[in-house]
Amino acid sequence: MSKIDKVFGELEYNYCWYKETTINLFGEDQEISLIIKGNLDQDIEDGQYEAYNKFMKKLDDNFYTDILNKILEYYKETRYELGYEDEEDERYPQIETVEELLENIELSGIVIIYSFDDGKRRVGLTFGCTWNEEDGVGVSFIDENVDEVGYEDIVL
Repeated sequence: MSKIDKVFGELEYNYCWYKETTINLFGEDQEISLIIKGNLDQDIEDGQYEAYNKFMKKLDDNFYTDILNKILEYYKETRYELGYEDEEDERYPQIETVEELLENIELSGIVIIYSFDDGKRRVGLTFGCTWNEEDGVGVSFIDENVDEVGYEDIVL
């Protein structure tokens, strides 16, 4: 099933609305999936349009660097919790900088989550990563502020 949406353009439905699109970060085009949570028989919520528009307006290189720093903190905490802080491990290499992180992570999707009834704008980012290819990394945002970093299922 597909439809033409007034904001997102042509969308396909497979348990959620989605399309493949391109965004530019750090001067490079990146192919990602745009996922809009919803049911086949439901309209996309006004709050979801607002969440998408405000998030995309804020998503520049500086904001993206801030996001990457939050992921770096999460990675270091995870590595420590797994006991790899002082030893080398092929799956969880020592990563100390955003530049090193970018060698091990790639943005794969933007998820526009239901607005619920509290008026908060909810968006998520999903990333593929070298250290956990199965679960990836997810970053959830409320009103364009990082709310949580974890496995990508926190936003799916």
